[in-house]
Amino acid sequence: QVQLVESGGRLVQAGDSLRLSCAASGRTFSSYGMGWFRQAPGKEREFVAAISWSGGSTYYADSVKGRFTISRDNAKNTVYLQTNSLKPEDTAVYYCAQSTAGWVRSTSEDYKYWGQGTQVTVSS
Repeated sequence: QVQLVESGGRLVQAGDSLRLSCAASGRTFSSYGMGWFRQAPGKEREFVAAISWSGGSTYYADSVKGRFTISRDNAKNTVYLQTNSLKPEDTAVYYCAQSTAGWVRSTSEDYKYWGQGTQVTVSS
């Protein structure tokens, strides 16, 4: 069984930065792509960023491109989301997820395991 535990979310001001972390346990972390999604109150869950098994490929939603960076440390079984220049519209619960395959995926249906989420709140 795979467990994903996110951390790092908190209340920040617009323009601030946060680094979210997701620690994985269970099946071989380095074999699978990882992704970050978010869900704001009253909205559907949306894709944020994804990274391939090796970290060699990444993909971002247009809304975060240039501000967020996804990375992974396979030795630590951890994936990160560096969020810079945060905006109030970035306020959401952020979830990490493990893909069913090794390459980059951007739809939630391609992810099998999900964490419980970490709350990011950006005040204006």
